[in-house]
Amino acid sequence: MGTPEFAAGILDAILKEGFEVVGVVTAPDKPAGRGMKLQESAVKRFALQHGLKVLQPVRLKDPEFLEELESLNPDVQVVVAFRMLPEAVWKMPPLGTFNLHASLLPDYRGAAPINWAIINGETRTGVTTFFIDEKIDTGAVILSREVDIKPDENAGSLHDRLLETGKEAVTQTLHLIAKGNATATPQPHTELKEAPKLDRTNTRINWNANAKAVYDMIRGLSPYPSAWTVFKDGEQEWTVKIFESAIAAYKIGAGKVRVENRRMFVGTADGSVEILQLQLPGKKRMTTREVLNGMGFSDNVVAE
Repeated sequence: MGTPEFAAGILDAILKEGFEVVGVVTAPDKPAGRGMKLQESAVKRFALQHGLKVLQPVRLKDPEFLEELESLNPDVQVVVAFRMLPEAVWKMPPLGTFNLHASLLPDYRGAAPINWAIINGETRTGVTTFFIDEKIDTGAVILSREVDIKPDENAGSLHDRLLETGKEAVTQTLHLIAKGNATATPQPHTELKEAPKLDRTNTRINWNANAKAVYDMIRGLSPYPSAWTVFKDGEQEWTVKIFESAIAAYKIGAGKVRVENRRMFVGTADGSVEILQLQLPGKKRMTTREVLNGMGFSDNVVAE
């Protein structure tokens, strides 16, 4: 059960390991793009390419869906990047339902664990498999695998590395369950670091933070959904997405924008960051040098 590319990669690993996949559950097709054409999930596209049965319920409690799911007679269910399951679903298979989560639980429960680990400046993260229970990401842990976070990597590259680790974790978990050797350890009840859903509010850059925090936020949100800010020059303003930056020694006031020798710096609480890649409204993602070749910035520009 899953939807995005991450889940499709795990499905691929399950098949390559030789496990029988009796069915795939994914999200309904959704309209997207300028033409609002119906788009299939990455999991659905992969499943159809491999001749797998696909279920796309609108409601997971729908009696018709539950009946069809039960008719597949699954021994175990694997969940990757999917919505919360009702008890009638996760309790259905005799060997249980387990989830792959892209963090070292119990930390970073929630929708965006990869992003928040980088945003918070963590130096390690990982993946965890756990049996699903009635709450979100709280079930007993089967196994965990640690992954170091490189000082300069972004959410995209960490996603790809965690996918490879996740493939091994899921297939090993399936082998443990198949052999009856899976042991589950309850998660500790401690103060936790959360990974809430990303939105317009928590992806906006706070230039009053220190340079390291701004740098971590930019790479933690790159390439998607991207950190953003508003550049203002008098009454003119434009929203800018920022994809890559570097901590700089140049000290200017927080939020002040300075351009020197085709390089752009924005001030923070304790220094500045150099903006290396960004996207202006209606434009494609470009390097700062490419942007500055086409437009000028006055000394009055501020970032908010």
